[in-house]
Amino acid sequence: MSNPVTNLTVGGGAGGTEAFYEDLAAMGDLTDDIAAETLGIAVTSHKYLADADLLASAVLNPVGAAQFEFAMLGALDGPSGLTATSAGIGLRGITFQATNQAYHLVDDLNAKALEAGRWLAGAAVATAPGLAVGAGAFIAADILLNYDGDWERWLVEHPGMIDDVLGMTPGALSALGLPTDLATLTDLVAAAYPDGDPRLTDLGIDNDPIAVDPPSNLGELFNGLDHRNGTDANIDIRRVVQPDGTVAYIVDIPGTKVWNLPGGDGGSANDMGTNVDAIAGNPTVLQEGIQEALRAAGVPKDAPLMLVGHSQGGIVAARSVDPLLADGYNITHVVTAGSPVGGIAVDERVQVLSLENNGDIVPHLDAAENPASDNRTTVKFDHQTGTMGGNHAINGNYTDAARQLDASTDPSVVRFRDSASVFFGGASVETHQYKVDRQP
Repeated sequence: MSNPVTNLTVGGGAGGTEAFYEDLAAMGDLTDDIAAETLGIAVTSHKYLADADLLASAVLNPVGAAQFEFAMLGALDGPSGLTATSAGIGLRGITFQATNQAYHLVDDLNAKALEAGRWLAGAAVATAPGLAVGAGAFIAADILLNYDGDWERWLVEHPGMIDDVLGMTPGALSALGLPTDLATLTDLVAAAYPDGDPRLTDLGIDNDPIAVDPPSNLGELFNGLDHRNGTDANIDIRRVVQPDGTVAYIVDIPGTKVWNLPGGDGGSANDMGTNVDAIAGNPTVLQEGIQEALRAAGVPKDAPLMLVGHSQGGIVAARSVDPLLADGYNITHVVTAGSPVGGIAVDERVQVLSLENNGDIVPHLDAAENPASDNRTTVKFDHQTGTMGGNHAINGNYTDAARQLDASTDPSVVRFRDSASVFFGGASVETHQYKVDRQP
């Protein structure tokens, strides 16, 4: 029996730090408004100190008029008066806004410091090769002595090494006289894989029990994605009909199927070329194939649409958001599993749920943490199999983590589940299969 999924941690989303920052900013704006209104009342109220009727009454009752003036001045301009209260509220608003800006500044500085540290480490290795030799010898000794020579098990237990190596590479190349950054390097690799044009093949309706059973939760959603990963189709479109007649659509996108070198088999849309193009931010034949499949399936532009992707499929799902929105589709949700999507900006109107196994090296391939914005929830968990394939697999890994999320009370997870309710618990579902490859 495989090890259970443990230690689920949730970042971002409705309960994340970015949402907290936005709450601080909103509180700052609200207190500013209250301070302005309070000050306005104080300024307006000063006119009663020189009211004509009050001045006339002072002739008949000078003591009473003086007492009123004194009390009014205290209420308006005393230490606890309305004017001072207004100033205090305004100061509190400034404090909220300054705290929000300070938190953002610290986060930005930490991220830049990490990037700069990796760059400098790469430059140091390039200029002093002995450092690389020493580090390599230390790692080799650790693998030999503590992992019985099993380098794969060592790597999946130290997946952060991928982030460090990728982050160090630009610094090393720059020190060797090739100034560059990670984005430029990715573009150069992507250029070695010409993308081409999509060819869509309609494979018909899938009558497998999983394909005809409406998903009722996240666990069953991942079961559908795992099913698609084992078929010839590399896209399916599930038409989910709710008991009240509401219709929503789910697109499943599996991961890489062909691990080809540049110039190798370029027919598959699920190859290394799509990987590097998607990470680099370039349009891909698979992304364009999704749009063609949506048109072929007759998906209405206003219907709620969710993209679900594993590995490469998750990258393509995240990259597809902007083109689909620009094409008028009502894309509302994206779910990724084991995908490096930290460097991909996603429109704030779209809710994103990303699952990452801490022992899976694939989410580290962009050397970037996922944003903690209130529309992006990242769930990390432990499930160590000792192999790259086992840690990256959907079934028994990401499916098990998704099942645990179905019972989660974390506010970010609850918010995502609630917002995605139109995709779950349908009265019926029809799953249409498509295959996308490159035109010869």
